[in-house]
Amino acid sequence: MEKRVLIYAPSGQDAVLAAKLLSMAGVDNLITETSTHLAAELLIGVGAVLTVEEALSSGGLKVLGECVQRQPAWSDLPIVLLTNRGPDSLSVRQAIAVLGNVTLLERPVRTLTLITSLQSVLRAREKQYQVRETDRRKDEFLASLGHELRNPLAPIRTSMGVLAHLYPDQAPVKKVTDVIERQVTHLTRLVDDLLDVARINSGKIELQRDFTTFAAVMGHVTELCTAPAAARRVKIDFALPEEEIVLYADYARVVQIVANILSNAVKFTPPEGYISVRATVDGDTLKIYIRDTGIGLEAAALGRIFAMFEQSRPPSGQIASGLGIGLSLARQFAEMHGGSVIASSEGLGKGSEFAVTLPVVSQTRPDQQPQSETSIGQSDQRPKILVVDDNRDAADSLQALFEMENCNVATAYDGFEAVQAVEQAMPDMIVMDLGMPSMDGYEAARRIRKKPGSKDVLMIALTGWGQSDARQRTIEAGFDHHLIKPVNFDEIKRLADGRLKRQPLLRRVV
Repeated sequence: MEKRVLIYAPSGQDAVLAAKLLSMAGVDNLITETSTHLAAELLIGVGAVLTVEEALSSGGLKVLGECVQRQPAWSDLPIVLLTNRGPDSLSVRQAIAVLGNVTLLERPVRTLTLITSLQSVLRAREKQYQVRETDRRKDEFLASLGHELRNPLAPIRTSMGVLAHLYPDQAPVKKVTDVIERQVTHLTRLVDDLLDVARINSGKIELQRDFTTFAAVMGHVTELCTAPAAARRVKIDFALPEEEIVLYADYARVVQIVANILSNAVKFTPPEGYISVRATVDGDTLKIYIRDTGIGLEAAALGRIFAMFEQSRPPSGQIASGLGIGLSLARQFAEMHGGSVIASSEGLGKGSEFAVTLPVVSQTRPDQQPQSETSIGQSDQRPKILVVDDNRDAADSLQALFEMENCNVATAYDGFEAVQAVEQAMPDMIVMDLGMPSMDGYEAARRIRKKPGSKDVLMIALTGWGQSDARQRTIEAGFDHHLIKPVNFDEIKRLADGRLKRQPLLRRVV
């Protein structure tokens, strides 16, 4: 944590004198001779800046203003400014307006006043560093929490799949599995939102852009939001363009933008309420309007609702369910795409409207090669699968699903066992967790890829970690795919059938 004071007083003896006094008081400091030098040192780090009024016009105000503009949310750089006429000076008034956190000291300044003022602002700066550290630990906690929550979700979902396979015609079983599926899906979305918060705050969110259509996005949104709306007896009316609207965007994030806003509208619209979703194209901009007959918003809340973890309060005074991050994520993802999200309301009890804008591309999506429908193979030999996970419930339930699809399945409960199993018999596919004790999935994958015959093995990382750096590490370790827990078994089937060239991997046993 940087605690030094940068001194910028390019003319006269102020800089030398100030540096001597601060050094005698035990305050770390550095004289910057030019505005260019000041700018370079600001990039390295600074506890506070000491400057003089006449230095503002020699590039100081411009450099400091740029630094203040780009500083992170936790930072409020303290600047001590020595003046001749106090706030009566035009340059000083400009500095206060541009720089914000300015402490004015009128000349002549007493030594004790200068030292105590700088010590005071450095103590305040220390509090800012503590906020930064708290935010960092919070982000690490959220990422770890998301990972830990994903682990039990995986065996729950796969065990549910086992029940559905064993008793496909049993109405009570179907009813229970449907409930589990809905709740696991809901919990998975909450976990995903938590992880997105951590990724955004740490700068690890990267859009995975590709050509997609607005119709495809809204089809997915409808699937996500129709059932909750029906459960609350809220009607959703869609008025969408008939022509194809092509977006060059991160499909999952655009779905998240619209679904988060629409889900929020459903949550705050009373039973028998109404929500309209309409969209238009204005030039190269897609405009989506989501209007509800819900509880509405007071004017003071219109900007606040987009703050992270902000919860709206219904008229009853009770805090609504949820994490309070859906709208914040929607706005941030829209802005990352070059769009926006704006809220409006005529007041409490009069409903709300959210307007989303996203850029539209003029060119059509490039022709896509048709996906191969070739099955995994026609050989009578069953595909050999190795499932690796230190969570035995997760490994065993996934093994059961594979076996129901006529596969020859082995399990390993750590990286060492996985390597040993491969030495005994090379499988066709390995589905392996990453976060295992003793030897993690990364190291196990690297060792397996070094063995003869492993080049054609389909390796899938199945993990709770979804950050971009984790995905890059899986690629470097030799995995072909990176799936996030709890994964839908159909996704594994799709990847397998698209790669292996034998019989269909998941041919149900009858």
